[in-house]
Order: sequence, then C-alpha cells, then structure tokens
Amino acid sequence: MHETHPREIRVYQTSSGREPFNEWLSSIRDTETQARIRARLERLEDGNLGDCQSVGEGVFELRLHFGSGYRAYFGQIDNTIILLLCGGDKSSQRRDIERAKIYWLKYKREHL
Repeated sequence: MHETHPREIRVYQTSSGREPFNEWLSSIRDTETQARIRARLERLEDGNLGDCQSVGEGVFELRLHFGSGYRAYFGQIDNTIILLLCGGDKSSQRRDIERAKIYWLKYKREHL
C-alpha cells in the first residue's frame, strides 16, 4: 500500500522576484479552471500526488485531466516540500519541461 504524507507547497521565485508558476496560473482567464487547479494543488499538499511522473533531472510533471491538458511542474525537497516551478498545457509541454529543469537547477544551486 502506498502511504501518503502531507507536503509543504512552495513556489519557485527567480532572482528577479518573478514567480513563473503563479504567472502561468493567473494567466488562465477561466476562474473555474484556476479553482480546479488550486483544488488539485491542495490534494497535492495533502500528499495525494495522483497522476504525476518524472520528466528527468529531478523534475516531475503533474497532469491535470481537464481543459487543454494542463500540467504543473515541480521539484521535491527531502520528500516533504514541493516546489512549484512552472505550468503549461499539452501544446507547450516540451518547452515547459525545459524551463522547469532550468528553474530546478538554479534553485538547487542557490538553496541546496
């Protein structure tokens, strides 16, 4: 049986203070979609990782099965903290994964 445990959610911030994940989330015009994504993040915080998989280099993709195939990208710190890196949809997936890997690498260099 897979045991779940709560995780702290944090949002990656660039050296200039930008938060790519929050910028992406607020760029979604449909408030119902934003609410569904936030609800999914609450389940993630509760330890329910759901449909997520590694995309390499310590970055994970959380797939959201509604809208245009939304995805959230994150790294994990000590299996207790989830650092939200960026988000996107199926059409920008390849580019989003590359950005997430860069953000994760920068975060690790500066903080771990």
